[in-house]
Amino acid sequence: MQSPARSAYAVIPGKAGIRIEKTPIVRYLGLAEYASTYQAMRRFTDARGTATPDELWVLEHPPVYTVGIAGREKHFPRESAIPLERTDRGGQITYHGPGQAIVYALIDLARRGLTVRGMVSLIEEAVIEVLAAHGVAAERRNGAPGVYVDGAKIAALGLRVRRGSCYHGVALNADMDLAPFSAIDPCGYPDLAVTQTRAHGVLAGAAEMGGELARRIAGLIEDK
Repeated sequence: MQSPARSAYAVIPGKAGIRIEKTPIVRYLGLAEYASTYQAMRRFTDARGTATPDELWVLEHPPVYTVGIAGREKHFPRESAIPLERTDRGGQITYHGPGQAIVYALIDLARRGLTVRGMVSLIEEAVIEVLAAHGVAAERRNGAPGVYVDGAKIAALGLRVRRGSCYHGVALNADMDLAPFSAIDPCGYPDLAVTQTRAHGVLAGAAEMGGELARRIAGLIEDK
């Protein structure tokens, strides 16, 4: 993860009299290829200005492994037909596939007065609250970003910060094929168990869970 930092740029829009949308815009992208979505996040972040509204992108990906900047090959799959994409987010390797609810957070942290650590905690809290609303008790784990249920990881997250704004986000396992996780060390942890909401009696699918999670993230951001 990036080192937490605050910035004086957080006060520029208000002083300049620029009206900023308080609630992030939520966009629903459906099933989207990883590589093109990754490049779109980078373009959005590079092009944004002090008045650009924050956005949350809700989507699913076709099967793909993604590796963060700390990725080490010893955690990679030995053999797999699933493509592997290297990215600039924090963390190690994870898997994305249909049935997983993904929310990418394109947020101006400086403008919101949020640190990187604060944004990670906010996303984790949103996941925990959404799961609680479905009767699933979840928790954080010290030193291992993400959300866990009975010791198994149910949501992975990673962010990248450029020019005071973050992108990438969180992946919540909803109703998916978990088998590809067995070919890797998820998030760099050998033998880490993974789970999904369906295994805990949640009937809502990825699209519904993604929408709920995006709205909860937006609400927590707005409350800041």
